[in-house]
Amino acid sequence: MDKFQQSQKDKLFKSSTHDPYKLPRVEGSAICPQCSAVYQAGNWTWKHPESTVIHDAHTVTCPACRRIEDQMPAATVTLSGNFLLKHRNEIIHLIENTEKKENAEHALERIIHLGDSAADLIVTTTGIHLANRLGHALEAAFKGKADYQYGDDTYGLSVNWTRDE
Repeated sequence: MDKFQQSQKDKLFKSSTHDPYKLPRVEGSAICPQCSAVYQAGNWTWKHPESTVIHDAHTVTCPACRRIEDQMPAATVTLSGNFLLKHRNEIIHLIENTEKKENAEHALERIIHLGDSAADLIVTTTGIHLANRLGHALEAAFKGKADYQYGDDTYGLSVNWTRDE
């Protein structure tokens, strides 16, 4: 077994890293006062149940709003290369559309910040799934190469996407 295969095998059997922003299970329903996401049956969603359930709902700030408020991203996507400089607006459009699709299905997956750092474009997100989806969307639409680094001891993901041509 080569080093890569051993690394993949180790990841398969490694216990998942705890997300410090994940709330303990809330009894009943809850609603986030900042974004209006609804917590019900263990999940945060945008679907509002009947008004009687909302009336009895607890007020709880969702993990995504807490991460945004604390400026503590779960993931960072760093884009670089000459292709980025030439196609920046198209790439940003893809990033924004990908977030809209992911967020519509998963209320806790959002962009915290999208901005420049030297010649790179940096995207920070509230969840690792959005960052993962962004990396795959960039590769599918614009080719290039994405590298995914999951945290060993902390909950997080770092994606580096580059294309030079």
